[in-house]
Amino acid sequence: MTTTIPPCPQCGILNTYPDGDFFICADCGHEWLTQQSSQTNDDSESIIKDANGNILSDGDSVVIIKDLKVKGSSITLKVGTKIKSIRLVGGDHEVDCKTDAGQFMLKACFLRKA
Repeated sequence: MTTTIPPCPQCGILNTYPDGDFFICADCGHEWLTQQSSQTNDDSESIIKDANGNILSDGDSVVIIKDLKVKGSSITLKVGTKIKSIRLVGGDHEVDCKTDAGQFMLKACFLRKA
C-alpha cells in the first residue's frame, strides 16, 4: 500500500514523513496534522457549549442566566426563563428557540443547560 505524503506547507520540500497523527518536515521541522485528524478537529470546533462549559445538542432544555433585552423591541427575556427544545445553528447566535415572547436566536454564553 502506497500513501502519498504531501510536501511541507511551510517550505514546500518533499522531505516529509508521517509520525502518528502528524506529518513532519525533516528539513525545517514543521509539524502539521494528517487529513484524518484535521477532519475530526473541524468537528470539535462545531461543538457548542453553554456558560458552564456543558455541551449543548438539539432538543436540550436551557435556562437564561442574564436578563436579555431584545433589539428593536421593549421585550426583555428574564433571568431564569426555561427554554425547551432548542435547535443549534451556525453563526454568531448559535441557539434557535421559541419562548412565550416569540422565536429568538440566542448566544450560548447566556444559557445554561437545564
